[in-house]
Amino acid sequence: MDDRQQLSVLVSRLGLWLDEQSSDTSLFTEDAEAHTLGGVAKGVGALVEQARRNHTVPTQHFVTNPLIDVDGDQAAISANLLVVFAHETGPHLLGERYELRAVRTPDGWRLSRVQVRPIWEMTHDRDAHV
Repeated sequence: MDDRQQLSVLVSRLGLWLDEQSSDTSLFTEDAEAHTLGGVAKGVGALVEQARRNHTVPTQHFVTNPLIDVDGDQAAISANLLVVFAHETGPHLLGERYELRAVRTPDGWRLSRVQVRPIWEMTHDRDAHV
């Protein structure tokens, strides 16, 4: 696979990692950062803890339209993100934009920064918030 294919797979694995609440941290660099609606986490341990804390109900992350810019051993990736939280009272949907950074390591591409920019939100009562 070329770099862009590997990076696209890495982004898809991030969504699955969140949905499955995986303990595998091989997607990230040790000093990875996450900037999300759930707060800022620095370091892979804090990033994992933040993800667990903010994903307490079943979820599905749909990642589409990745735009990948590779510059040597670094990459910038942006993509659309639709997250569905399956609450007992009904679904909660978030439309967001991923802004990711990745670095090439001896073990392959790893995410060094995950940033989420919210665009819209819809709760089970079907009220959209922009």
